[in-house]
Amino acid sequence: MSNAMAEYEADTERLTRRVYLGLREDDLDPQDVVALACGLLDWFHRTDAVLEVVERDPAEVPQAEMTALARRILDDVGFEPGFDLAPERLETLRDALRIVARDLPTRGIEGEPQIEVLDDWFPAGAGVRLADGGRLNWGGPVLPSMCDDPVTALTCLTIMIQESLHEWTWQVWPVCPRHDLGVHGSRREHEVVWWCAGEGGHLLAPVGELARTLGRRRPEQAHGGVDHRSLPASAPGARMRRGHRR
Repeated sequence: MSNAMAEYEADTERLTRRVYLGLREDDLDPQDVVALACGLLDWFHRTDAVLEVVERDPAEVPQAEMTALARRILDDVGFEPGFDLAPERLETLRDALRIVARDLPTRGIEGEPQIEVLDDWFPAGAGVRLADGGRLNWGGPVLPSMCDDPVTALTCLTIMIQESLHEWTWQVWPVCPRHDLGVHGSRREHEVVWWCAGEGGHLLAPVGELARTLGRRRPEQAHGGVDHRSLPASAPGARMRRGHRR
């Protein structure tokens, strides 16, 4: 990457963050919007909102109109606030983990897991760190944009946890006791459930209520005899398909 491009990206990130915070805190500085629009135009981002901001005198643009233009520019560049700028997204994800964590004892996993923000990955997101230090992040982190509503956050987190555990051991979890088939975390209308495909498909249990159906497993059975704490960084439980370290 050239120095000019690196400088442009750094300036754009700085300004988009400032504009977003201004919008969020109802303290938008029109000069930040103008600076962002000018920088984007210099690199051929000629959207209608960018051109309008650049061509008009900011002193003559009503605050409500400048606010709308700023939102349009952020949408144009695909800006998504991270967990640091939108902490409510992180709280939504933590609430989701409290739900799915109730199912982990059925896999023999004890202790309280924690959300681990992965700022050094691109795109930045979050994984799960288990009480014994094991990490669940297979397939890529849960992105902040996935945490705007509780159902989406729980769906994405459940799928990531299930895929990570499968990649550790190549063992299916959970399993429907009636059909002896692996079930999958799935969104069904406004609920996240463990869904079995047997006999045309049926609900095994809502996510978070699996223990009522399957009971608990002994901790020593949790990973099929594999000590996941000794896995190297390149092991399946540590790799990502969607993201990579910066």
